[in-house]
Amino acid sequence: MGEDIVACVHCGAKNRLGRPPVGQVPVCGACKKPLPWLVNAKEGLTPELQAGVPVLVDFWAEWCGPCRMVAPILEELAREYAGRLKVVKLNVDHHPLAQAAYHVQGIPTLILFKNGQPVERVVGALPKAALVQKLAPHL
Repeated sequence: MGEDIVACVHCGAKNRLGRPPVGQVPVCGACKKPLPWLVNAKEGLTPELQAGVPVLVDFWAEWCGPCRMVAPILEELAREYAGRLKVVKLNVDHHPLAQAAYHVQGIPTLILFKNGQPVERVVGALPKAALVQKLAPHL
């Protein structure tokens, strides 16, 4: 089971992301500050939604150009909102049932979940400022 490795934005230490206990966020082993929480959904979406913070799910595919445009924005958001947001990348080619369950008909589609329930949906690639504006009321 490969775990994601992330660098702490505060001290630079490298950390295994793992899955923290429900209701907690991952913290740096060195400085104990929140880590950027950006993961690839490996076991589907349900386990990833069990977080104590809002979860932004990116429904994407490798062949999708606009999806590649959104990816660096999501990485920035994960860093900037460390401890307040979890970003999950879900490849629709690997998880078609999740795509169907959440009625994703075009990609990229971003769905923000709070307490496991969808609260905001963005279809298409938006500039960072527009995306932050849509997400801000929920964070």
